[in-house]
Amino acid sequence: MAEKGLAASLLLLVVMGEVMLAAQGSSYLSGYRTRSRLQRDRHFRNVRPNIILILTDDQDIELGSMQAMNKTRHIMEKGGTHFSNAFSTTPMCCPSRSSILTGKYVHNHHTYTNNENCSSPSWQAHHEPHTFAVHLNNSGYRTAFFGKYLNEYNGSYVPPGWKEWVALVKNSRFYNYTLCRNGVREKHSSDYSKDYLTDVITNNSINYFRMSKRMYPNRPVMMVLSHVAPHGPEDSAPQYSSAFPNASQHITPSYNYAPNPDKHWILRYTGPMKPVHMQFTNMLQRRRMQTLLSVDDSMERVYNMLMETGELDNTYLIYTSDHGYHIGQFGLVKGKSMPYEFDIRVPFYVRGPSVEQGAINPNVVLNIDLAPTLLDMAGVDIPAEMDGKSILKLLDTDKPVNRFQINRKVKTWRDSFLVERGKLPHKRADGKEMAQEENFLPKYQRVKDLCQKAEYQTSCQQPGQKWQCVEDPTGKLRLYKCKGMAGLFAPRMQALMAAAPQMLPVSNFDNCNCGDDILKAPVLKRKKVFPKKKVKSSKSATRKRWARSVSFELDGDLYAVDLEEGYRPVHSRNSSWNRDKTGPLSNRPDVEEFSGMGMTSNSKLSPSEALKVTYRCSILMNDTVKCDGGIYKSLQAWKDHKLHIEHEIETLQTKIKNLREVKGHLKKVRPEECQCNTPRALMKNKEAFMLSASSMNAFRMPSKQKSQWLQKEQKRRKKLRKFLKRLQNNDTCSMPGLTCFTHDNHHWQTAPLWTMGPFCACTSANNNTYWCLRTINDTHNFLFCEFATGFLEYFDLNTDPYQLINAVSTLDRNALNSMHQQLMDLRGCKGHKQCNPEKRGKERNYLSEYRPVHRRKRPKVKKPSSKSLGQIWEGWVG
Repeated sequence: MAEKGLAASLLLLVVMGEVMLAAQGSSYLSGYRTRSRLQRDRHFRNVRPNIILILTDDQDIELGSMQAMNKTRHIMEKGGTHFSNAFSTTPMCCPSRSSILTGKYVHNHHTYTNNENCSSPSWQAHHEPHTFAVHLNNSGYRTAFFGKYLNEYNGSYVPPGWKEWVALVKNSRFYNYTLCRNGVREKHSSDYSKDYLTDVITNNSINYFRMSKRMYPNRPVMMVLSHVAPHGPEDSAPQYSSAFPNASQHITPSYNYAPNPDKHWILRYTGPMKPVHMQFTNMLQRRRMQTLLSVDDSMERVYNMLMETGELDNTYLIYTSDHGYHIGQFGLVKGKSMPYEFDIRVPFYVRGPSVEQGAINPNVVLNIDLAPTLLDMAGVDIPAEMDGKSILKLLDTDKPVNRFQINRKVKTWRDSFLVERGKLPHKRADGKEMAQEENFLPKYQRVKDLCQKAEYQTSCQQPGQKWQCVEDPTGKLRLYKCKGMAGLFAPRMQALMAAAPQMLPVSNFDNCNCGDDILKAPVLKRKKVFPKKKVKSSKSATRKRWARSVSFELDGDLYAVDLEEGYRPVHSRNSSWNRDKTGPLSNRPDVEEFSGMGMTSNSKLSPSEALKVTYRCSILMNDTVKCDGGIYKSLQAWKDHKLHIEHEIETLQTKIKNLREVKGHLKKVRPEECQCNTPRALMKNKEAFMLSASSMNAFRMPSKQKSQWLQKEQKRRKKLRKFLKRLQNNDTCSMPGLTCFTHDNHHWQTAPLWTMGPFCACTSANNNTYWCLRTINDTHNFLFCEFATGFLEYFDLNTDPYQLINAVSTLDRNALNSMHQQLMDLRGCKGHKQCNPEKRGKERNYLSEYRPVHRRKRPKVKKPSSKSLGQIWEGWVG
């Protein structure tokens, strides 16, 4: 009986198992039948994936632009992986796009700016035949490009590697543009339904994908949708022209944080924005986000198309931008090209097969990684000359099969990369580089280093001594020039110390009377400071915003140009321009007592008693310096005048250097005195006339030197023609050495319109060439930059995420040397092995010396040794 019961129970279990298997099989088959035919075919065959790269132009992630793209975030964040540390290695349009196409740093494809080698014959011959499109096309992909290509692309040819080509000619526009459609030019006007470029790109790409899958169902497709949004002129679709009326995402802690005396040149001379500039930044942010709404719609349409065709599960979707953007950060009204986070950070999302959904990946990915990643997705070998790396291994979910599989191999990845912008500085004929900027250990530290030397520690007693160190009442060391016998006892310093209670500003803040009465003081004292009978027209035009003006030299003449009002020669004898612009001070209601920019001196020093050095300070006969009372009573006036003096010194130093170069040139080319009547000279002239034309060439300038001289002469004449043309057109905004722009009521042709009138602003400078080391790992997060002018910047983003304070002075020289060496290695790297240093474990220990002790106050400086007084590294200008 027991055996029969056991057999019956076994039979029952077998029957139940068969029923369960049948049920599972029917559910599997029912789910399988719901799939499309292509999906069922792909289930049995290993079909290569489709790839769609969606690229925007000038889209930031630090200023909140992704907040306008809810559809894109839903598709890419929830369905894919967001890389939170994605960067562009060069924050400029054409250099970055060239890096995306080739997978190389700028120093390897040589497209340094939006003009230099951008879509040039050299680019077309050496780099365009090796883009990722060529490799994918050769492997069987149907490649297609839609939208903006390179800034200087002229539409005269179709680049190699593209089956379908619908590219924008020249730079970004939304209306009234020209497309190159497979070699044929196609002009568009301003009809939204037919010509809005974002929609044209979307419609063409969707039609091409559907057609390709219909005609070639087994061939994968690779498409690039290169949108022009949110690049200027920021024309939105009509249905979105009223969106985001209160856009303020761009107002970050660094917004209008100016001036920045601790940063490089353009930021030192950029002051706070005017109200018109701030209004412009608000509208610019609003219009940029409006243009992104059409890109958001485009992403949704592409996603729905993939769903309808059954290709979603077999398609990699990548969304990113060529670089970031800034709107008002550090006082810069708009632009890019800076090495800071707002310009180099970009959005970066990936969705596709085996990509973890809803994940955030903190690894560092770069624009140079796109080309090798696309090739890796397609199963194509990655060329060794590409500097980037495939990020596919970062996308693997890599989850344990069971709970006992816990010892997985730790992935290695880069933690440092290079940020570079601009071309190498021009070299003179003697092989030396152009003028270097003063460095960048802080001034007080350099003075302290010099004061350790014995030659500066005596009071002008040594023979030939030119400088002495004197400690002022606040305890700071200062250098003063020895002037004959008067310099023996430093009378200037003694005079200032004697007059300290009356003249020097009080350092103790508690002694300051900051009550309500201080607001009335200028009104009560104005009659005494500015008596109507004695005050005459100002001899120098007052500049309320020193940061919006610039001085430059052209053919020996020195000009100081206010970007808002016009140009004028410096120290011009004819003051009619000043009188017309300023008028008598007594008639100006906006003049305040201690503004620091006007003539407020009430001293009665005659020319025979004092040498006037600046419009507010003079040197007396006893070698003491006397300034007007406003300098000693107003901190703002003191700062303004100090910046004015530093600016004048820098201008004069540049002029002196140029004069010395001309003097040296004249010494070299001094002609010999003519002695035409001597018999020897007559015989020489007779022989010279008998020489043939070919032999005469030997006495001329060598061809190489002659061609160089001709090129320099052509550049000089071109600059002069441009300058004269600007003067004729009354264009005082476009200044030599600066990148400036003008904006008026006619700039934007679509709503919302600008109605606050014209203005000018400068966004960058020609000397803004730099190489930066950006490092992010478990313990460090910093940016270290070397500028072509010799300037150094360092920011620890763990403590200063908005890069407000340049902390290079907190680093010791060993750390500077280490970072400089790593930066030099990256500047010369070629190929992914050299350009991607992977740091793990002990290899990261050397980074510990980079971490400074940050203080907002002035750091304590150790007494420098004999070694520390030398150069940091060979060639460093310190």
